[in-house]
Amino acid sequence: MKNLAIVFLLMILSVSGFAQKNDEVDKEKLEAARVAFITNRLSLSPEQAEKFWPLYNEFQDKRNTMMREMRSISKIGDDQISNAQAKEMMEKRFSIQENLMNAEKVFLRKIADALSPVQALKLNEINRDFTRHIYKLQRKQREPRSEDRNE
Repeated sequence: MKNLAIVFLLMILSVSGFAQKNDEVDKEKLEAARVAFITNRLSLSPEQAEKFWPLYNEFQDKRNTMMREMRSISKIGDDQISNAQAKEMMEKRFSIQENLMNAEKVFLRKIADALSPVQALKLNEINRDFTRHIYKLQRKQREPRSEDRNE
């Protein structure tokens, strides 16, 4: 229980300070907040966390690389290209999406061994919850304070 309280405190401190004044995201603080959020929501034991985080980080690196590739294909589509080139790009994008799906299958199977299958299944929704939480915090930071509006 004490570990859970420490993780939760770390999460609150990390998330509250992740955005700098110029609206740039401090990636280290954001990642620390993500770690705390996921660890807390999955109720990871120290042993589970030790197995889980290297697998998670490896998958995220692969996923980010594939997503960058897909974005680069989409940007190419903005230029004037032929129908043949467009079809080639579509096929390349499908291939990347298949690779992403296969990487996710491998990842989920690995973490289901490191954690429980229930925890593995919850991970995707927890990631989405974290993203929603960050968006809400950013929106609140951008809103003018109520006392500023009354002046």
